[in-house]
Amino acid sequence: MPKVLITYFTRTGNTEMMAKAIAEGVLINAHVELRRLFECPKNIESFDAIVIGSPNYYHTLTHNLKEFLEELAFRKVNLKGKIGGAFGSYGWSDEVPNMVLEIMKNRFEMDVVEPALLIKYTPDEKGLTDCKDFGIKIVKKIQKQS
Repeated sequence: MPKVLITYFTRTGNTEMMAKAIAEGVLINAHVELRRLFECPKNIESFDAIVIGSPNYYHTLTHNLKEFLEELAFRKVNLKGKIGGAFGSYGWSDEVPNMVLEIMKNRFEMDVVEPALLIKYTPDEKGLTDCKDFGIKIVKKIQKQS
């Protein structure tokens, strides 16, 4: 069964709600590891897909997310061809998840699911359904690769 890492940063809980709903969609046909974004897991190359969630803070990546991505680069982690996805909640600007997708594509040569999943403020019932569908979409892309 495919393995999916969903890692996220949250302050208000909105991005965490999204991560949990995405995990529900993934769990239909894959194993999932859901974790807060604190450090890069040592076994990250063992995952078939990596999905990163981050809110927008002042039009830029959070400090934790920058450190996570820098650690991947510093360790020369090979993610080429792996499935990547990005999501996040936002208030007035929504560029961070798309920035993450660009980094996944251009720096790590990942095969990303586009577009990034964006939800304004707190996800409502429709938003949580969109998150679950995003998780399903990630797994379908893994299955297509196989």
